[in-house]
Amino acid sequence: MAISMTPAAVQHVVGYLEKRGHGAGIRLGVRTTGCSGMAYVLEFVDEIQDEDQVFEADGVKVVVDPKSLIYLDGTELDYVREGLNEGFQFNNPNVRNECGCGESFNV
Repeated sequence: MAISMTPAAVQHVVGYLEKRGHGAGIRLGVRTTGCSGMAYVLEFVDEIQDEDQVFEADGVKVVVDPKSLIYLDGTELDYVREGLNEGFQFNNPNVRNECGCGESFNV
């Protein structure tokens, strides 16, 4: 099982962690919501729990709880800029359908 990050995502997270001044990395997870069933959750993590799985990309730790990992295995986290829009993009091979607005997915 693995989670990876592109160089653009690593650079963006490193910049935010430096501005924040502390943190162990970022937490990637899923929650039940939306019209398709699940949505991604991305937040800073200050403490890593014993049950967490930790993946590292160029020194950045990506922390995933065991319940979310089954939906996120193989996901690549990217940071993209398209015109005036920018943000994280989740390249998840487990996704079977997404809602029309792009807020949620199912596996």
